[in-house]
Amino acid sequence: MSFSNYSTPTPPGDDPAARPPRQVLEEVLYEVKRVIVGQDGMLERLIVALLAGGHVLLEGVPGLAKTLTVRTLADVMGGTFRRIQFTPDLVPADLVGTRIYRPDSGRFDTELGPVFGNFLLADEINRAPAKVQSALLEVMQEQQVTIGTDSYAVPHPFLVLATQNPIESEGTYPLPEAQIDRFLFKVLVDYPTLGEEASVVGRSLRPPENVATRLSMPDLERFQRAAREIFVDREVVQYAVQLVDATRHPDRYGLNDLSELIQYGSSPRGAIGMVQAGQALALLRGRRHVLVDDIRHLARDVLRHRLVLSYDALSDDVSADDILDRVLGVLDAGLQPDGAIDYAAEHDAA
Repeated sequence: MSFSNYSTPTPPGDDPAARPPRQVLEEVLYEVKRVIVGQDGMLERLIVALLAGGHVLLEGVPGLAKTLTVRTLADVMGGTFRRIQFTPDLVPADLVGTRIYRPDSGRFDTELGPVFGNFLLADEINRAPAKVQSALLEVMQEQQVTIGTDSYAVPHPFLVLATQNPIESEGTYPLPEAQIDRFLFKVLVDYPTLGEEASVVGRSLRPPENVATRLSMPDLERFQRAAREIFVDREVVQYAVQLVDATRHPDRYGLNDLSELIQYGSSPRGAIGMVQAGQALALLRGRRHVLVDDIRHLARDVLRHRLVLSYDALSDDVSADDILDRVLGVLDAGLQPDGAIDYAAEHDAA
């Protein structure tokens, strides 16, 4: 991704509500870029996830500014930031909170945990056991926490940004499939280029930049509502649904060899996520409608973590991105599945 898709931001005005969403969001992006060098694709995905109301799983080796990016984004957005360092000895109460007995009053009081913030950084999420990871399931989906018999809503907007290290397996636990499916994106964070790394080293030699707040949480909620109003054509819906269907039934699309490589395809959240993320991307780029190219642009980040690969794929070192490249190539060639269904017409009828 290149920032050539965006124009140079104009100087910020007094009231974000009086300016187009694209202009305000450009200011957010460029303010973050005062601290973060490179990683343009990751920054765009984070903004899109915020607009779509989805969560993000960032995967990359240590030292690629994943934590710094999330903290800087929270500062620029003006939301509350919470960080949890996941470790093997963590328990669910360390995340969501617990009830504490007060001897002086003879009653139980509820102490809320660190999940109660607008931006929750779950650092190295795969270092905690399954019961701790599953404690996030309710708050990620329902945006509330249940302690005892009472439920407590987290602040809105609410976004979980989780990081995991792909090169270290000792003392780690694979994320449950039910939790992985609740992430809108899985973004692979790569090394910077030589020029970007030189800039990183240069910035480390001077005091850190102080970023300014360019957005408020009420403004972000307003932009989220605007994203949901972006027009989605039947053709876009059909493309997203067929893309998901091709991960479940590749033989219908002439991809018979992929049937042995995919154990389980994407859930319906994949198609929903692509369309909603497409609306957010269209808003970010100043359009009032979603293009098929938006879905194509987002497909790998939305679907790569929703595919369960077979042992044959793992043994042959075939990645989810390799499979998605094949699927996208077939759909872009215009091949329709055997016994093609008009998904969009069924959508309209529903």
